[in-house]
Amino acid sequence: MKEEKIENLIEESTAENVEIVEEVTESATEEKVEEVVEESAEENVTVLKGSRQRGRSDNKSRKKRPDQDEKPPSEWTERVVQIRRVTKVVKGGKKLSFRAIVIVGNQKGQVGVGCAKAAEVIIAIQKAIADGRKNLITVPIFKTTIPHPIIGRSGAGSVMLRPASQGTGIIAGGAVRSVLELAGIENILCKSLGSKSPLNATNAALEALKNLTPFKDIAKKRGKTIAEILN
Repeated sequence: MKEEKIENLIEESTAENVEIVEEVTESATEEKVEEVVEESAEENVTVLKGSRQRGRSDNKSRKKRPDQDEKPPSEWTERVVQIRRVTKVVKGGKKLSFRAIVIVGNQKGQVGVGCAKAAEVIIAIQKAIADGRKNLITVPIFKTTIPHPIIGRSGAGSVMLRPASQGTGIIAGGAVRSVLELAGIENILCKSLGSKSPLNATNAALEALKNLTPFKDIAKKRGKTIAEILN
């Protein structure tokens, strides 16, 4: 009997020791887990701060890039006057294409008219712009108007231009008005005669502006000064 009691006591003591050991290990593991969680949280916070700083620096660099890559605005202005679908009769039938009339100018005395055809509208406009820049002319502007009256002709159309006083504005319509505005003329009287086709009107206006004679050339021919001619 005594031996059985001793064995029972030994078993109870060992069971209690095992429970104590398990509690100690659980508390130790919980402390370790807490330490690991705290360390990982600190690492995440530092990583987030670093990523935010990198994001801010990247945003700053991205904001700076467009300013560096921005090109200065061009002084040339393009204005589309007409886009028309035209056909060409060929052996197999009809070939459809688009014709674009574009006026190019810098509003400082230089202007040109371009006309081009292509199978697509965008390509026709691009070709017309290139053609207009090839055919630029210089307009002799006296103050804000033209030096003298003139008539320009192109095909069946003709355009009459007359100088105007300050404050008159551009008295013109249609495609001729666009030509005069992009040439930089502010006061002028205009009348379109004959054909009202935009192509004929623009070419006639361009021909008239091309044939203008500045006062300097007239003064040289007459052997006088500009003041004497104007008076």
